Amino acid sequence: MRKEEKAQAIDSLVEQINSSAHLYLTDISGLNAEDSSDLRRMCYGKNIKLLVVKNTLLKLAMDKANNDYEGLYETLVGNSAIMFSEVGNAPAKVIEEFRKNSEKPILKSAFVEESIYIGDDQVKALSTIKSKEELIGDVILLLQSPMKNVMSSLNSGNNILSGLVKTLSERN
Repeated sequence: MRKEEKAQAIDSLVEQINSSAHLYLTDISGLNAEDSSDLRRMCYGKNIKLLVVKNTLLKLAMDKANNDYEGLYETLVGNSAIMFSEVGNAPAKVIEEFRKNSEKPILKSAFVEESIYIGDDQVKALSTIKSKEELIGDVILLLQSPMKNVMSSLNSGNNILSGLVKTLSERN
């Protein structure tokens, strides 16, 4: 790879890293072509971008990126693939689902919600993290519950009052 090509690859990686809220470093070595295609299809279906990258280029790109990825550097060994996602738990869910039929991908590390996770044992924890949208939905649901109770009480009270008024008016 020529110097210009390396610089262009690094700039492209920096742009992708900066534009993505979450990233996972995985090891997908040993997957055959069919399994790799299946994993890519699964990622594409979940809006996850999967790239196989050279560790040296990725480290240089992370150095130039906006966030501090220094904690991930120790995992940049062997073969690396990077998963970019806007939803923090989506790549972990894909990894869990894909592992039902395969031993790979193995999670090396992840940068999720501005926190660093190291090791394959973190997949379960990462898959249970709620996304921003899920948390907002939970808060809205909690806020709506008391309001629904008040409205149903008012509505049921209204029916009782109207029935009482009707009964009284019929007596006269």
